Amino acid sequence: MSVQERKERERAGRERLILATARELAEQQGWDAVTTRRLAERIEYSQPVLYSHFRGKREIIGAVALQGAAEMAVELRAAASAAKSPRARATALARAYLDFAERNPAVYDAMFQLDGGLAFAQEDTPAPMKDAFAALLENLDTVAGEGVQPGLFTEVFWASLHGLATLTRAGRLPPADAERRTRLLVDRLAVV
Repeated sequence: MSVQERKERERAGRERLILATARELAEQQGWDAVTTRRLAERIEYSQPVLYSHFRGKREIIGAVALQGAAEMAVELRAAASAAKSPRARATALARAYLDFAERNPAVYDAMFQLDGGLAFAQEDTPAPMKDAFAALLENLDTVAGEGVQPGLFTEVFWASLHGLATLTRAGRLPPADAERRTRLLVDRLAVV
């Protein structure tokens, strides 16, 4: 192994440590608690080392969002693959999405609420973000209904899930009715 390969491996390890620490801190105390100073202290590297990986908090949020999108895509596909019918697939996707948002509130915020410098619905949207959307689209195209563009249907389904996730977390919707809301969403939107 060359010195260059070792340095690249060490750099990648530091980057993973920075992101894992940012995620942990954000999940425990919120994104306001994530500062470059606090991260540098927690990972026991100087701030200049941290800045050699990320220009600032915005880039860290963006990197966490990309990790989250990749993780969400895996979870959505796993949920869909276990379902036996189009309705079951739509329901499984909805549950997996809402469960992900509930289990990972800071990551979800990085993905959809905070400015991580990432483009959405653009040609330059990063691949992990496109893939998370594709994980929904490829499993919802059969329930969009005749004459309905699958991409447009998926956007409406996703927007509905996002609304449920954010309103529930904010305490605006009673948690006791979460399952009924999910069934209603699938029953009213999915044509099966």
